[in-house]
Amino acid sequence: MLYRLLRPLFFAMDPEKAHDIGLRALKIADRLGFLRHYSSDIANQPIEVMGIQFPSRIGLAAGLDKNGEFFKALGSLGFGFVEIGTVTPRPQPGNEKPRLFRIAEKQAIINRMGFNNKGVDFLVEQVKTANYQGVLGINIGKNFYTPIENAVDDYLLCLDKVYALADYIAINVSSPNTKNLRELQQEDAFRHLLQSLKNRQTELQEIHNKYVPLVVKIAPDLNETQISMIANEVLELKFDGIIATNTTIDRAAIQGCKHATEQGGLSGAPLLKKSTEVVALLHKTLQGRIPIIAAGGIMSAEDAQEKIQAGASLVQIYSGLIYQGPELIKHIKQSFIAS
Repeated sequence: MLYRLLRPLFFAMDPEKAHDIGLRALKIADRLGFLRHYSSDIANQPIEVMGIQFPSRIGLAAGLDKNGEFFKALGSLGFGFVEIGTVTPRPQPGNEKPRLFRIAEKQAIINRMGFNNKGVDFLVEQVKTANYQGVLGINIGKNFYTPIENAVDDYLLCLDKVYALADYIAINVSSPNTKNLRELQQEDAFRHLLQSLKNRQTELQEIHNKYVPLVVKIAPDLNETQISMIANEVLELKFDGIIATNTTIDRAAIQGCKHATEQGGLSGAPLLKKSTEVVALLHKTLQGRIPIIAAGGIMSAEDAQEKIQAGASLVQIYSGLIYQGPELIKHIKQSFIAS
């Protein structure tokens, strides 16, 4: 209810400024104890996925808290898990502003942030000092200026640094906002990257005496052949899961809207159908052998249920939180318990 009253104020601001103010206010509210009722009032329905006990199926997608500064407060809203990042080896400012656009009439967002973050060392320190008790995913990527042929080095560096702190690690090869990044979803590059990460995972497991699952986050703009290839590669290389999907470059659903021609990834309600189709196609090949984490266009409890029915084990929200507020978490959790 409070968010409904505040939303017009936030939506009157520049989107990126509203994002920063909202997160800082949330962190203060959490420190003052104002968020406790969110997690205590919403019943959980635990589920084990990838060997991890998730308090519930609903999580926060990467991108909202890139630097690990706010995830403890965000977790207090009732999420079953929180994913932070995307983080890169070195700090980088991201793309020039403006780079975040709302399309309110379609409940959509376009962003071309470009992996703006303070670097993996900063994120590591935030996680170490947070004393977070929930399930934490860390999403890793490559720096903008790292040549695509050297991308593996960036992912391995980040993997080394976050491994001991994460419950799972997500490999972002699908953001449309870093030049050439999506080329890593092509067969040879994809196999090389995943094999390198899997080999390092084995080494790190022995060093830390801890197995941390690796999942790969893919784009919604792949054809059926590409999706089948990815599913088979992930199975063969024994990766632990797939996140489907990232944002889309498709503008068909928002033609004629203000900002429709802005470059970047489109998220929110227009992404629902496309991303759910990817989940269903992945499930067709995977057949439950490894889990799918579904993200993209979840704006209601019914949308979340649709992802589960398509074959997902877990779901993540981002744009839905911006448009619907924390009540969306409660509605989705209640729907899972009732189903």
